[in-house]
Amino acid sequence: MPLISVVVPVYNGEKTIGETIESVLNQTFKDLELIIINDGSKDATLEIVSQIEDPRIKVFCYPNAGLSASRNRGISQATGEYISFIDADDLWTPDKLENQLKALQSNPQAALAYSWTNFIDEAGNFLRRGGYISVTGNTFATLLLVNFVENGSNPLIRTHVFKEVGGFDELLRSAEDLDMWLRLAVRYDFVAVQKPQILYRMSANSMSSNRNIVTHEKSIVQVLERAFNQAPASVQHLKQVSFANWYKYFIFKVLDGEPTQLQGLLALRYLLTVLKNDPMLLQKPVLRTVVLKIAIALFLPPTISRRLPNKIQRLADISLIFQSMQKTPFMESI
Repeated sequence: MPLISVVVPVYNGEKTIGETIESVLNQTFKDLELIIINDGSKDATLEIVSQIEDPRIKVFCYPNAGLSASRNRGISQATGEYISFIDADDLWTPDKLENQLKALQSNPQAALAYSWTNFIDEAGNFLRRGGYISVTGNTFATLLLVNFVENGSNPLIRTHVFKEVGGFDELLRSAEDLDMWLRLAVRYDFVAVQKPQILYRMSANSMSSNRNIVTHEKSIVQVLERAFNQAPASVQHLKQVSFANWYKYFIFKVLDGEPTQLQGLLALRYLLTVLKNDPMLLQKPVLRTVVLKIAIALFLPPTISRRLPNKIQRLADISLIFQSMQKTPFMESI
């Protein structure tokens, strides 16, 4: 019986599934099974998978039911003592499983090990680094403020814990990862591997892209409300900070890319929500830059905004805005 089960949910993943599978099979840790959950793909996904010969691969086909259902189906098929998930367009560095397994074996009280993330584009080119946040032990309060795990392709988890916390919530349209990490963190310790080992692919259709941000917002709010309803009294004071942090993230996502008036209106609503939960932002110089970016989206047509002088474009660079907003420590209220 393999020590680690790796679950790959895939729906119409013909463009990237081969590369994702290879990144798993090329792990330095070899004692694994690779469980591919085909979620009703209609493209050449199965054909590509069938061409990869490795006895560790197991393929299961189901009618389309979504990411959470596919992960839950993978859990039901897993035989390993540990389990990890990777989406069909993401990649791992070769030492990912080895390092995370060592971290869990060295910390028997921990149920989940996670690494740092780097973001890549659809062609696999580096876009930006992730948060590189390392929190070990009781991480529940921190996780209410920032999703330092960052994505569902990251952690290695002790399989038995799913018997206690249940599977991924199949009713959520997004944020099912954060929901699971919170349900685990309230019961178990986490341990961090301080290396970027997850290559998370950003695409125009990803749920965290600004096209889907309203859906993502609704799911995040639902997850946070549920988490705080079940959280101990000792962390209830974090609720306003938590919502402020997430709405800063929503501002970043909705304004990331070419600005439009609709994005500007949405960002303005998000900014008002941030100020409601974090009035201290009014005293910070970064607010002027945020307002400038929103104003550009609201009042200037894209054809004009693209021709703004480089100095103004730099000033309104949303990645710089986000970084500046993050300088207000996520964990300062713990």
